[in-house]
Amino acid sequence: MKTSRWAIASRALAAVLGGYALAAGVNVALALALKNSGPREDVILLATMPAFLVWAGAVVWVFAARTAWRAWAGVAIPSAVIAAAVWFLKSGGAAS
Repeated sequence: MKTSRWAIASRALAAVLGGYALAAGVNVALALALKNSGPREDVILLATMPAFLVWAGAVVWVFAARTAWRAWAGVAIPSAVIAAAVWFLKSGGAAS
């Protein structure tokens, strides 16, 4: 199997930047969804822990995908869904 340097660099970029964006989005979405469920510090801590798992999962996904395009799509599509969820939660969509 021959992989170009650009494909590897693209995957590394998707893992670092795309994974970070996805994890940050999950963190914000969880914090917004749980904002009325307890003390602020506990909610932030509870929202942050799964974000690390999401980032690790994104990195695994990026390097397990068949092509670099699939790797980027596997990070970009969930990030867009999370961004929509954050927009929905910030606009008052959840019971606030």
